[in-house]
Amino acid sequence: MYVDLYAGAGFSRIRETGRIVLGSPLLALTVDDPFDKYVFCEENSEKLAALRDRTSRTAADADVAFVPGDCDSNVEKILAEIPRGSAENSVLTLCVVDPFDIGIKFETLRKLSAGRVDFLCLLALHMDANRAYSWYIKENSTKIDEFLGSSAWRGDWAIAQAQRIEFPKFLADKFSDQMASLRYLPQPMHRMKQVRSYDKNVRLYHLALFSRHPLAYKFWDQVLEYSTDQRSLF
Repeated sequence: MYVDLYAGAGFSRIRETGRIVLGSPLLALTVDDPFDKYVFCEENSEKLAALRDRTSRTAADADVAFVPGDCDSNVEKILAEIPRGSAENSVLTLCVVDPFDIGIKFETLRKLSAGRVDFLCLLALHMDANRAYSWYIKENSTKIDEFLGSSAWRGDWAIAQAQRIEFPKFLADKFSDQMASLRYLPQPMHRMKQVRSYDKNVRLYHLALFSRHPLAYKFWDQVLEYSTDQRSLF
């Protein structure tokens, strides 16, 4: 199973170069060994319509379900598209979580994690969390509460500041701790893949794999051997 929570239109334009590349849904549809089923969730109706058309032209025979709307509000519909499986025929799902900010709600991941699900998460720790730091730490802001699934981070952040820990690293480690609470193997920031911009080589985001089985990380390490720090892996 392949699930994409922020599927987009199927193609992406790299802002710095103007180059058009395949988005994660079409990349998943064109792998040598395709998935048994695909679930694409997209909030923007125009992008979803474009993705439907491109999917039909790219992989007409693929078993694809389209879930319109925000993934957090429609998580039950996404879950309904994932086969239950059985003791003799289990279902392993790869769920791609690649928002443009730290907008994913941890509760959504918690619900999806009830089955056998590995998560590949884009954590916008620099291009969003660090840039919007002054807004996100305000008492009336719930952005990080929802991202981490807890409001207890504020006290921990005060301690981290005294230890001169950068905000992106703090969030990465707290997110990993929260995933560990769902029985995923913890992934500290140095085990995540850092991605930088083309033009100014500034830090943008980190890619983090979360699995309950160490074999997944052997495959992940092999993938990273052929990647660069530039914005090309996703």
